[in-house]
Amino acid sequence: MLNPFDLKSALLAKHAQHVVLVHFPIALYLSGTFFDFLARAIRRPGFREAARWNFLAAAIMSLPSAATGILAWRWALEGQHIKGILRLHFLLAFAVVLGMWMTLWLRSHRNSGGKERDSGWQLAVESTVCVLVAATAHLGGFLSGVNAGL
Repeated sequence: MLNPFDLKSALLAKHAQHVVLVHFPIALYLSGTFFDFLARAIRRPGFREAARWNFLAAAIMSLPSAATGILAWRWALEGQHIKGILRLHFLLAFAVVLGMWMTLWLRSHRNSGGKERDSGWQLAVESTVCVLVAATAHLGGFLSGVNAGL
């Protein structure tokens, strides 16, 4: 039985880093989307700024999360060919990382020209990425065994 206070075994487990890191970009992106919708609904610039910082942090944290996911696959399965749920999880995760960076790009181009304008495309991208995040997290739960009893 593992000791829950044994830091060495917790930090050096083959997939532990991915399982821990992946929650940061998920929470940051979902929070950013919430703040963006709230900023549009009640027209408060503070919420728009909070959304911007959440999206930036989510995009940055998506890179180590993706890297540790690839390392977990290499260590846990010793680089075997990916198939099934793992392949779908990998493809959706790739789409999520691209979507997070696309959100940053859309937000930076929204303010070009000195005036701020609302973009329906931006809301569509944010909503789509949120759905992709949920689907990717759901599949990740099956891979980790959390959702095995469903």
